[in-house]
Amino acid sequence: MAIKIRQVSKEDWNQVKFIYEAGIATKNATFETAAPASFEQWFGNAIPSCSLVAEESSSILGWCKLSPISAREVYAGVGEHSIYIHPDAKGKGIGNLLLGDLIKQSEAKGFWTLESKIFVENEASIQLHKKNGFKIVGIREKIAKRDGIWRDTLLLERRSQVIGID
Repeated sequence: MAIKIRQVSKEDWNQVKFIYEAGIATKNATFETAAPASFEQWFGNAIPSCSLVAEESSSILGWCKLSPISAREVYAGVGEHSIYIHPDAKGKGIGNLLLGDLIKQSEAKGFWTLESKIFVENEASIQLHKKNGFKIVGIREKIAKRDGIWRDTLLLERRSQVIGID
């Protein structure tokens, strides 16, 4: 069966949560130590058309979501995204499919810049982003603690080649 990329729905929450918790367990995906209690808390102010899942045979293989970085109008085209892949689906191109579709959907919504903050140790995510046109903007040294240990993140950014180029 083919992999389908579609918008995330509330019915996906249990599988999305499982994937998020698997990422949390790696200690290299997020500063969070527990998943939100509900889909609504997790979804927050994310853009519906830019919050996607990769699905095969009713199984969610990964997800991504895009949220505005600010409520200020001048930053209306700048978003921060997260992307998580099911442990059993890693290395199968799911991240590339999701991120590629997220880029298309975000540009259709007028986003000219996407950003992501990634732990410096998360080489797979860094390479995925570079492959999709993201550049390292800088390092955020000791930006926050995870399990009592200061951690560094890389700030990666992708400028659209079709939106905001004038």
